[in-house]
Amino acid sequence: MNSIIVGNTKFFAIESSITKAFPSLSQRALGYFVIHIGEKLYGVRESDASMLGCSFGSVNDRLLQRGTHQIPLLSTIEATLIAEAYLEAIYTETERTDYFGLPKTKFIDVLYNSAVVWAPDGDEAFDDGSHVLQFDIGNKVRLIAFTNTDAPGEMISTVAEEWLDAEVFYNVLSRWSDLFAAEWAVKIEESDDAPATK
Repeated sequence: MNSIIVGNTKFFAIESSITKAFPSLSQRALGYFVIHIGEKLYGVRESDASMLGCSFGSVNDRLLQRGTHQIPLLSTIEATLIAEAYLEAIYTETERTDYFGLPKTKFIDVLYNSAVVWAPDGDEAFDDGSHVLQFDIGNKVRLIAFTNTDAPGEMISTVAEEWLDAEVFYNVLSRWSDLFAAEWAVKIEESDDAPATK
């Protein structure tokens, strides 16, 4: 199974593989899209894991919104504390009322309004429970990734954090987007299908 890997898997890389391309721009292809952060893998790495339209769109949206994924109040908070708060706020019924100075509803609003949530991205690519948060902080990008495990105590061992130069991070996104689009176009041409106009 041929794959595209852009970046350094020890720190940050995007990996994908197209099993079958489709002319529908909302679907794009069947395959997998995974993210490597700190030598850990997030996402389902199987040939039929997901349609890749949302994953491709999400990367392009991040390129367009470069520098806007900001939540200043979380800039110095420990990664595991952010992961725990995120999972509690989004997925559990909890008596917790304070999220770094914000009530639960406001904290959730801030997470989504700032678009720091990269994964899950709407497709089934992250059905393994993986979550990836991206923060733009000055000329750096902070990535925090973790897995929503059945046992909350096990989640901490799944946390990975990397700080990257913004140029490095966004260059990986740009290069992967270009390579994926080119591969998709070739596979569509090979299948004698024409891209849909909608």
